[in-house]
Amino acid sequence: MSAPERIPSQQGVSTQEVLSQGELTVVGRITDASNAVLYGQVELAGRRLRCVYKPVSGERPLWDFPDGTLAEREVASYEVCRALGWDLVPPTVLRDGPLGAGMCQLWVGPAPEAADFARGAESLLALVEGEHPEPGWKAVGFAEVAEGRTALLVHADDARLRRLATLDAVINNADRKGGHLLPLPDGRLHGIDHGVTFHVDNKLRTLLWGWAGEPLPAEIRAALGRLADELADGRPLSRRLRELLTEAECQAVRERVAALLAAGAHPAPSGEWPAIPWPLV
Repeated sequence: MSAPERIPSQQGVSTQEVLSQGELTVVGRITDASNAVLYGQVELAGRRLRCVYKPVSGERPLWDFPDGTLAEREVASYEVCRALGWDLVPPTVLRDGPLGAGMCQLWVGPAPEAADFARGAESLLALVEGEHPEPGWKAVGFAEVAEGRTALLVHADDARLRRLATLDAVINNADRKGGHLLPLPDGRLHGIDHGVTFHVDNKLRTLLWGWAGEPLPAEIRAALGRLADELADGRPLSRRLRELLTEAECQAVRERVAALLAAGAHPAPSGEWPAIPWPLV
């Protein structure tokens, strides 16, 4: 299977336009995903991009999220991330495709057939011996790695991860696993798989608890302040989220942002919901 080439466009079509309007061709399926996750390509005006296509028809029903809403939540996560000013979630759109309406997202990183497709998160997460992390790492908690044996789960004390942890708190991400972290060779970091987000109840479940209770850096507080402004009634982001989420979910986003700004600190586990996803990857 040959990889799609990135061909310069004379018409200057944007990535969003290619994703939303381009001809979508399914190339294969990511087989280890719980829902239907299809690898493909989109092409418009001579520009061809790799993409992920998740049709609504392939979504597995969940007990705590309405059926057929995961694609909209993925798009809403991208819109909120963009409003924060962070390039952490790849461009994501809703569109029709070969299997019906669904989410289409720019593919980042190596192609699925590449040998290092599943690698990358190990530079950001680790299980280590001892009770305290080394410098440059933050402790999350102890995990059982064998019968009667535990190891300390740690993540990098990385500014990109810290922004992602803040985004997860805003969107109420219930499933931030290690496999959802995609660091790229050029220094960028992307987070993917944001379907179980925006619930009105506190469901934050993540591997990025290392900053729990610590003050939010000034640049994150500033980003949250900008987001609060964009969530006000009548603003474009507020109108867009109402197209993707319920009114109660939109209100819950505003309340979570206000709570983060009022506390001035990263949230801690509530104790009302499992704090760490399983499996870890």
